[in-house]
Amino acid sequence: MKSNKEFFKYTFSYRSKAILTIVFNLLFVIFNLVSMLLFIPFLQLIFKAEDAEMLTEPHYQGGFIDFFKYCMDLYNYTMQEMVKSDPKEALLFVCITVFIAFLLKNVFRYGAIWNQSQLRMAVVRDIKDKLFAKAMRLPLSFYTNERKGDLMSRMNSDTGEIEIAVIAILELVFREPFAILTTIITLVFISPKLTLISFILLPISAFVISRIGKSLKRTAKAGQEQNGIVYSAIEESISGIKVIKAFNAIEFVKNRFKGINLRHQQLITKAFRKRDLSPPLNELLGAGVMLCLVWFGGIMILDKETNSLSGAEFLTFIIVFSQLLRPIQGIATSVGNLNKAQPSLERINEILNTDEVIYENPLSTSLETLSDSIVVNNVSFKYKDEFVLKNIHFELKKGKTVALVGESGSGKSTIADLLPRFYDVTDGAITIDGIDIREYKLEDLHTNIGIVSQESILFNDTVRNNIAFGRDDMPMERIIEAAKIAHAHHFIMEMENGYDTIIGERGNKLSGGQKQRLSIARAVLKNPSILILDEATSALDTESERTVQEALDELMKDRTSLIIAHRLSTIQHADEILVLSKGVITERGTHTELIQKEGIYFNLCSLQGIKS
Repeated sequence: MKSNKEFFKYTFSYRSKAILTIVFNLLFVIFNLVSMLLFIPFLQLIFKAEDAEMLTEPHYQGGFIDFFKYCMDLYNYTMQEMVKSDPKEALLFVCITVFIAFLLKNVFRYGAIWNQSQLRMAVVRDIKDKLFAKAMRLPLSFYTNERKGDLMSRMNSDTGEIEIAVIAILELVFREPFAILTTIITLVFISPKLTLISFILLPISAFVISRIGKSLKRTAKAGQEQNGIVYSAIEESISGIKVIKAFNAIEFVKNRFKGINLRHQQLITKAFRKRDLSPPLNELLGAGVMLCLVWFGGIMILDKETNSLSGAEFLTFIIVFSQLLRPIQGIATSVGNLNKAQPSLERINEILNTDEVIYENPLSTSLETLSDSIVVNNVSFKYKDEFVLKNIHFELKKGKTVALVGESGSGKSTIADLLPRFYDVTDGAITIDGIDIREYKLEDLHTNIGIVSQESILFNDTVRNNIAFGRDDMPMERIIEAAKIAHAHHFIMEMENGYDTIIGERGNKLSGGQKQRLSIARAVLKNPSILILDEATSALDTESERTVQEALDELMKDRTSLIIAHRLSTIQHADEILVLSKGVITERGTHTELIQKEGIYFNLCSLQGIKS
């Protein structure tokens, strides 16, 4: 029930389109019934022949209900006069009026489709916008626990199910019930006894369909979850194609994907079979009901003593009753679509309702620039149960450089992630100019921090747009100036279209050194007061490292820098070096001081051939 309310809310988020769809659908239902009823007077006259009761010309007495009775009586009278004068003319008149009714029916049907096509896609667009905006706000911890492919599945497959549900809710709540109501009223008017018999038989169909719907919901949810696993397998395999080829693991990966894909196919097939079982089963049950009515109706016609039903009335009843099956089938299909869409809505809501964790204080303080120092004050942090940082304490003065070294998993990158509040500390605090960073506006905090990481994150766009990322109004002169500082201008100008060259997905048209220099140019253009370098040269060859290091030296001039170093030759001039091991600072000092201690840092330098 709660899910259906949400579907209703999404459907009426565009009220005018929803109302127009409903109005056109209701007119479609009316003219669909009218197109059938227009045959009735002619049939009655043919059946009654010589015994037909002569009608008098009707007169309109006024009133809404009388208007419809007047129209019916006028049509019957017109038909009577035509049959008396020329039956062929009457038949032509019937054909023309039925054609007009069918024309109007289909015009209104297309009007409903025209409006609902925009409605359904607008709703899907809005949901995707919400999901994407939420994905951008979620903390990094979400992406360490969730598959990216699963998120993509929710934004594509699951939103597709919502699109179907939007139309289903309009048909289930408005069009089909109205069609059933108008048809039942007509049936009661023709023969109350036969209508009562049909009411006894039809609930059997509703019970069977409801049982299928409950089973469908369970299968659909499992299918959507498996679809997320398929997306993840595709994304993971494409991203790791080099490793797959290098380790001759193509067959292994193919077979693993086949297993995942087979399971998805089995679940989706099962869901489709259950959903598609409703219409034919409903039609079969409806045919059974109709045959029962034919049997009862035939007895009523043949019983000459009661003479409770004429042949014309019976034929009319069957024609109208056949129109009752279509909206019942429509309801069965809509219920099936809603049941199939409910798991998708739940999966979408899981993302939209996910705790963002990193909250901004409503009374947050503005941060113009760093004026004094950054203090990491007895900070401890854990991702889940175990602490990865324990009582870390150091101060980074404005304009100074602090370097972090240590083995993998010692907590270096975690410290770098805590400073821009990608995560919040578990214990302790990080302050900038004496104020806890949780008190600053997130936008201001990120504006003041520039990050150059080991993996250069570039986008499938032009060189210019990658350097000026997030700022469309940046003058070209400043972009070129930033590229020159990053030692990137020369190779950019050698490219086919210079600064307008598309660099491919993740910058795959560039070398590692070129990608890193574009990342540095982006940081230069941002002009942050605080700089974080996360092993920015560790993945480069010696020649590229030298060029990139020169660019980094330019970037670091007069800036407050936190450096995570793998190659210790790049941090010998840092104002303070912190050696971490298992989340604890084990040594600290300048390069010279740490070499003299002959401890962990000394051993690390020795392994890299650094003597002093």
